[in-house]
Amino acid sequence: MKNWFNQLMVPIEKRSRYLGTLVQDASQIGKTSGRRVSVWSAVALAPLSRGRTLPFTCWFAARAKAAVNAPHSRRFANCGASGGRASVGMAPALRRFGALALLALCLAGKLFAADAAADFSAANELYAKGKFAEAAAAYEKMLRSDGESPALLFNCGNAEFKAGHLGRAIAAYRQAELLTPRDAELRANLTFVRNQIQGAALRESRWRNWLGSLTLNEGALLAALFFWAVFGLLAARQIRPALAPKLRNTTRLAVVLAVGSGTMLALQAANHFASSVAVVTGAEATARSGPYDDAQSVFTAHDGAEMRVLDRHDEWVQVADGAGKIGWFSKKQVAVLPGA
Repeated sequence: MKNWFNQLMVPIEKRSRYLGTLVQDASQIGKTSGRRVSVWSAVALAPLSRGRTLPFTCWFAARAKAAVNAPHSRRFANCGASGGRASVGMAPALRRFGALALLALCLAGKLFAADAAADFSAANELYAKGKFAEAAAAYEKMLRSDGESPALLFNCGNAEFKAGHLGRAIAAYRQAELLTPRDAELRANLTFVRNQIQGAALRESRWRNWLGSLTLNEGALLAALFFWAVFGLLAARQIRPALAPKLRNTTRLAVVLAVGSGTMLALQAANHFASSVAVVTGAEATARSGPYDDAQSVFTAHDGAEMRVLDRHDEWVQVADGAGKIGWFSKKQVAVLPGA
């Protein structure tokens, strides 16, 4: 009985002495590295079983001592107390910076809008006082700085017409027509000014007028709407096969509309980007037989004449007027505009 008790006590004594050493090592780790080490978690790794405790606890002690003696990794070395507080404090600073940047952007936008409104009002006052040339110059300055808008182009066309610049008025009206093609008042003003032009007028075909009834953005939106409608109907027929007979005619109609709107969009884009119009902006412009100043004179176009652009070469454009005459004009004599 005593021998059995002695045999049992030997491993328990070894285990208890080892656990005491482990507690001391854990305390030493905490003092040396500045990091908290849970002694009780270390003790819990040493269960009171007879044969399997010592190898695992010896391994844990070796790793603990190696952690004390080894240098800290870069990850923990860069995360000290002060570094941790700095990284946490950066988030509010970034939020404050973002809020200030957004506030500055809003204020800048309001100031820009206020300046634009003030310039627009000043140009309108010049127009009201009968200073049409100065008003037109003010509108053109706003167009260069603030960008195009239907109202600005419309007013600019009115001022140019009142100042006697028929070509510039037509150019402004045509640019406004690209943005608002169904504006009845704009169309009426454009037709009135065109009737004042000398020479053969440029005849627009019916299909070009029909394509010009929508803006390019409206055509793209319409085509996208019909294509998504086709996609939705096809998806519904796949998800709910029972609806396929009911949606058959609707799907066919949507396909026809999608193809038609896509074709219309392609024609609009071709007419807008590939077909340009030149408008004479001077009192008279002389067409040449070639793209150079010494070329022979072919015909003369008056202020406001609209011609179809056929070709371009450096600072020259080849055009055809309403009577079918072909010649080259310098870009200084005409305003080149996109098609309808």
